[in-house]
Order: sequence, then structure tokens, then C-alpha cells
Amino acid sequence: MGRGKLRIYLGAAPGVGKTYAMLSEGHRRVERGTDCVVAFVEHHSRPRTEVMLHGLEQMPRKEVDYRGTVFTEMDVDAVLARRPAVALVDELAHTNIPGSRNAKRWQDIEELLQAGIDVVSNVNIQHLESLGDVVESITGVRQRETVPDEFVRHADQIELVDMSPQALRRRMAHGNIYKADKVDAALSNYFRPGNLTALRELALLWTADRVDEYLQEYRSEHRVSKIWGSRERIVVGLTGGPEGRTLIRRAARLAEKGAGGELMAVYIARSDGLTSASPRELAVQRTLVEDLGGTFHHVIGENVPSALLEFARGVNATQVVLGVSRRKPWQYVFGPGVSGSVARDSGPDLDVHLVTHDAMGKGRGLPMTRSNRLGRSRIIWGWLTGVAGPALLTVLLSSLAPEVGLANDMLLFLSLTVSAALLGGLRPALASAVFGSFLLNWYFTPPVHTLTVADPQNIVAIAIFVGVAVSVASVVDLAARRTQQAARLRAESEILSFLAGSILRGETTLDALLERVRETFSMESVALLERENEVAPWTCAGSVGPRPVGRPEQAHVDMPVGDDMALALYGRVLPAEDRRVLAAFAAQAAVVLDRQRLQDEAQRARGLAEGNRIRTALLAAVSHDLRTPLAGIKASVTSLRSDDVEWSEQDRAELLEGIEAGADRLDHLVGNLLDMSRLQTGTVTPLIREVDLDEVVPMALVGVPEGSAVLDIPEDLPMVAVDKGLLERAVANVVENAVKYSPAGRPVLVSASAMAGRVELRVVDLGPGIPDEVKDRVFEPFQRYGDAPRGAGVGLGLAVARGFTETMGGTLTAEDTPGGGLTMVLTLRTASDERRVPGGARSAAVRTPTTSTW
Repeated sequence: MGRGKLRIYLGAAPGVGKTYAMLSEGHRRVERGTDCVVAFVEHHSRPRTEVMLHGLEQMPRKEVDYRGTVFTEMDVDAVLARRPAVALVDELAHTNIPGSRNAKRWQDIEELLQAGIDVVSNVNIQHLESLGDVVESITGVRQRETVPDEFVRHADQIELVDMSPQALRRRMAHGNIYKADKVDAALSNYFRPGNLTALRELALLWTADRVDEYLQEYRSEHRVSKIWGSRERIVVGLTGGPEGRTLIRRAARLAEKGAGGELMAVYIARSDGLTSASPRELAVQRTLVEDLGGTFHHVIGENVPSALLEFARGVNATQVVLGVSRRKPWQYVFGPGVSGSVARDSGPDLDVHLVTHDAMGKGRGLPMTRSNRLGRSRIIWGWLTGVAGPALLTVLLSSLAPEVGLANDMLLFLSLTVSAALLGGLRPALASAVFGSFLLNWYFTPPVHTLTVADPQNIVAIAIFVGVAVSVASVVDLAARRTQQAARLRAESEILSFLAGSILRGETTLDALLERVRETFSMESVALLERENEVAPWTCAGSVGPRPVGRPEQAHVDMPVGDDMALALYGRVLPAEDRRVLAAFAAQAAVVLDRQRLQDEAQRARGLAEGNRIRTALLAAVSHDLRTPLAGIKASVTSLRSDDVEWSEQDRAELLEGIEAGADRLDHLVGNLLDMSRLQTGTVTPLIREVDLDEVVPMALVGVPEGSAVLDIPEDLPMVAVDKGLLERAVANVVENAVKYSPAGRPVLVSASAMAGRVELRVVDLGPGIPDEVKDRVFEPFQRYGDAPRGAGVGLGLAVARGFTETMGGTLTAEDTPGGGLTMVLTLRTASDERRVPGGARSAAVRTPTTSTW
């Protein structure tokens, strides 16, 4: 009896139709004559799902008593005894009631599979164990019911049940998922468009990865070496040369032409580590690839063309992009080169693009020499060892050990050659080999004191000595050179990695970058100098360390950045090879300075534009909105002072009431104007305290008409860290705006809920609502949307409310109300869980839910 097969329907969120799809599959199998039963399905009172259960055999459930309450779970024993061909099991990640056969439902399913029963189940993406932290960061809710990823990945079939966030929210609003009393809360919290979009992306990406795994497994099992172009994968081969950036950009354009195209850059290094590639250029190219959305791969291979083709076929690439060889024409006599070999051996299933570039046909250049990298003292010691050493050794052997033998003499002279290579490099070693062979011939090869060699075997021995000495010296010199290069390039790569990371993150300030330069090169001071033109004096844009120089000529090292900027270092003279890294620092310093200035200019421009707009709007508001209540007050006062008319007590009361209403309106308008002025000048300083919302929100509703707002604050709501006065003003403005647009007889709902680390206060109205494109614009000063009544204000209420909220570290956003209307969402930070009363004692007061109508 073999293991049963598992089919899983994967969804992004509850309500997308996983259970419906599972039951539809059950009906299809029953129609084909398959013995299929419903082992466990929870329809959650959804009519459409409940209807799908008709016509399917349902297994009885097992009742489990837990703490005096009876729960029902899947009866595994009954299913095993029934032994259907297929069992439908809902909610794969479900946690069973304590006392059940297994702790998790996926373990129940594992038993059914072991018994040879095929299982069809379903799960949401947020229940996968590896995605718990990601889902919590998106939704603010930690999923307690999870299923191991390995169990889901081993399913024989995984089918994604997809639905757009908009369609899912419509389904929710129509009551097809939750009951009506839970719809508003669900749409306002877990089922927000942003949450659903992120969860959908997770589900799609996870499924796409699983599809790739299936494809790789199939190709491996069936030994398919031919490339299948299921989607465009572009591999670009890099050598570390200057043409790499051109190739990467060309490959990126090719990848963009195909839907879902993937860009992969690969650098093939030989296993001996000997390479002429520039680490600095490779680091730049790696950053460029990642910026373009691709991936960078470093592969070791003896044969570069074969390794490149093996990599391309291994990732199922469809195209390879290479640069035309940099070889000179005469060098092709040694072979076709990498690009030619790859094009010849690629086969019909892999397209090869050869891209022309500026460096083609110009050669690769000469390898770097050690020059003075070893230092003056080491070179001197190398020459002394290579020249004076053989002479001294000849004196010692001639006087103290004349009978050692020619073979031993040669080994001793060879050791001096190796020592000269280690100390001074190749040239002292070659000199030591030549000079040593002369001394061996003159003093130790019969006949001595003559260049004549009597025995032919000695001629061969001396020739072998010279060859071995030269070979060993070359290898030792090469190893020493590569060791030094590796150590230096490692340091350079760390520095360049820091620069690349700082560019991507945008974290480095100019002072921090200059300090990094000072520490890297052990300088006393570093300054970034600039001037307006060639005749203008130099000015210091930034400096670190004591006594920064004021002119490039005063510095020990200066690195020009263009014609009118230079990085000046004071402290010591740098070797020429250090200027390569210094040039990268100088270029980055110029970029950082330009970025800071652009940010400052943009900030000033925004401030000036905002100030001009506010002044213009303020003049318009003063000319109309402020004159209206003033005109009413003046008319009422003039009427009361008139001697021509005898006013009754009722008339006088109405006139006084009009004066009071106009004054209140003026007070409200002027208060908002002053608040907006404080926000614009940055003089609002919040006094953050731990506050209960049910202490602040009721006070904010005092100014609205009676019966126009309903307040609902749950009892388990945590305290928030806010300024009580600013929060009251912000809530009052938001509620007044909602009441203004809400239809008569439809009160505004003010509710609150807690999420991960924050509390959301929602003000829900059922008015006309606003389009998505103006949702952010309503928070700008002097904005009134739609058919706002004349005299309804100058459009500062929501701007002041958002300003006060952001000052306290919160946010204020607008969303659509399901069924029509607008919902204002005010998000606040929660305070500490431990609430203390004066004197240090913890508060023992029990909060009660606040539910009232205003």
C-alpha cells in the first residue's frame, strides 16, 4: 500500500475561495466515480460554501470535551475505518483541541496519507511557519496556527486560489465572508488594501518558487539538459574589464523586453586565483547589477567557456550576453577566445549576444609589477642576499667545507636564490641564479678556477641548477606578489563595499565620510575644497581633524574631483596605488555634498512654495470666510443699537444668539489659523503622557450636535502616548468634519482598536465620500472638497488635525467606508503596558467599555 497524494489549495487571505474550490474538486471526483468523502469542512455560515456540501458524503465529527465545553474535531479513526479514496480536509493549519489524537490537523492528514488515502486540503499563506515574522510586520497580527513549510512543499499538487484585493473587499462588504457586525472591523484592520496586496504578493512569489522547484525536479529526474525557455533568463558574462557596465545595461534591456525576465551576471575565476580582473570594477559592476534588479554570481572554473555554459544551462538561461574580445588580431592564433568558444559550443537552445564596446581589440594590457611596493629596505636586502650572499657562501665553503660535494653546493646556492626572491622579488633572484652558477663553475666544478667544464655531467648539472633557480625564483616571486595583492585587494574591497552600501542606503553624511577617509589613510585632517571657477579662491565645504588645509597646494595629497573641487589630505604622502581608493572616496564625497545641497534647496523651495500658497489662501479666506461672520455680528449689533425700531425680548435674544454664533465661528477660524501658523513655524512642542482614549475622545465630541456621533471604545484598549490637548483638538476637528458631511439621521461612528504596537481611532461617516486622487489633498491647508456649504470654514480643520497627529508621532489617513462614505484613521503609538499611579503603586482600576451617543 503506497502513500496517498496530497493536494493543497493555497490562498492569500480568508474568503478567496479555497474551501469552495476544494469542494468543487470533490464534486468533480464524485462525478468521475471516485470514492470521495468530506472528512472535515467548516463552512462558517457562508451560504455558498454550505450549498457545496450537498451531494457529498460527510463523515461524523468527534466530540471533545475541554473545560466544560464540547468541541468537534475530525474523527481520524472514523476516516481510517471508512478508507475512502479521497478525503476533503479543511483548514490545514488548524490546532486541535487538547485531548485530540494529534496536536495539529496537518498531523491528522499525515496519518491519512500514510494509510494510502488521498487528501485535498487548503491553507492561507500567512499560516506558513517561515513567513510568520513577515506576516506580522505586514498585518500586525501574529499567527498562532502554523504549518511547517516542508509539509506543504512536499504536497504533490499546490494550486493557488487568487483574487484581487478590491474583489475580496467587495465580497467582504456584501457579507459573503463574515457576518454583518464584523464586516467594518475586518475591512478596517486585517482586510485593508495594503495588507491584502502584500499577502497576495507573498502567495504569488511562494507559488512561483514552488513551480521553479517542480520544473528543476522534473528536468533532473528526466535528465533534460536542453534549455526550456519558460521565461527569459539573461546571463551576462563579466571579466572585470571596463566593458562590463555596457554588457550589464544591454542585458538588462533584453530582460525588460520579456515579461518576468531575469538578469544574472556571472564572473568566472580560475581555481588558482590568478586573475587580471579589477576588484574595484567588479564591485562597481556588482552594484550596477543589483540596482537593475539582477543577481551577481561568482563561479570557480578551470575552463572559462565551459564553466560559463554549464552555469547558463544550470539556471535554465535562454540568452548569454558577452563582449567582443579585447584580444588584438594577432592573438587569435592562440585560439578563438572566450566569446568565440561560447558561441561555438552554445548549441541551438541558447542564444549568444556579442556586444561591441570601446575596449575591443585593444588588448588586455601588461600585468602589474611589484615596483616599490616591497619597500626600499627589502629591495636592498634582496640584492645583498642575491649578490653578496653567493660570494660569502663561496668563501665559507672554500675555507671550511671544501669536500661537501657539487650537489650540496648547488642546493645551498639555490636556497640563497629563493631567499632573494622572497626579500627583493624576481630581479635579485635572477641575478643570484646567474652569479651563483658562475661561482659554482669557477670554484667548485673541475677543473676549478676556469670556466671550462671537463665532465659533461657537470655541464648538465649547472644548466639544471640555473633552470631550477630561475623557475623557483619566479614561482616564489609570483606567490609573494599574489599574497600581497590579495591582502591589499581585500582591504580595498571592504572599503568599496562600505562606499557601495552607503550609496544604496543614503546614510553617509559628509562629515562621516571625511572621517572615514581620515581613519582609512591615517591622516591628521581631511578637507573637501571647492571654488566657483578657476580664478576664484578655494572654500572649505567640509573638514575633519585639526588644522585642515585651505588650498590643495598645502596638502600632502590632493585628489581633484572635476575642475572646481578637490579632496585635500594632510598628514603623510600616499603611495600611488592608494590613489585608486582615494578617488572613489573623493567621488563619493562630491555626490554626498551635491545630495545634501539638493535636499536643502528642495526643502527651502518647498517651504517657500508652501508659504506662498498659504499666504494666498489666507488672503482669500480673510476676504470671504472671516468677513461673513463679521458682517453678521455687525448687522446684529447695528440693529440692537438702532433707536428707530422697538425690539421685543424674543427678537433681542435672537440677535444676541446670532452675535454669539458669529463670535464662536470667528474664534474657531482664528484658532485654526493660529494652530496652522504654529505648525508651519515648528513651534508646537507636544507634552507626551500616557493617556486613556476614553478620557480624551468624549471631551472632543462636546462641540458636535447631540445625537450626531456614536462612541465605541473597547475595554481592553491599551493606553496611548500622546499630548492630551493636541489629541483632543485633532479628534474634534476630524469629528466635526465628518458630522458636517454625514447625512441627517446617520450618526458618525467613532471606534478604536488595538494592533501591534499601535492604536487606531476610526471616525466613520456615511456621507458622499471622496475620490482616491484627492484623499491626500484634503489634508492640505485651505482645502474644501465638493459641495461644502458656504461659511463652513476655511479648510484648515483636517490640516491642523494631521499636523497635531504627526507631531505626536502618529498618522492620519483617509479610507473609503464600505457602502459609501469616508473613514478617517488616526493611528497612535501605544504606551507602556505597566500603568502606574502617583506614588509608584500600580493602578488597579478596572476599565469598562465606553459606548455612548452624542
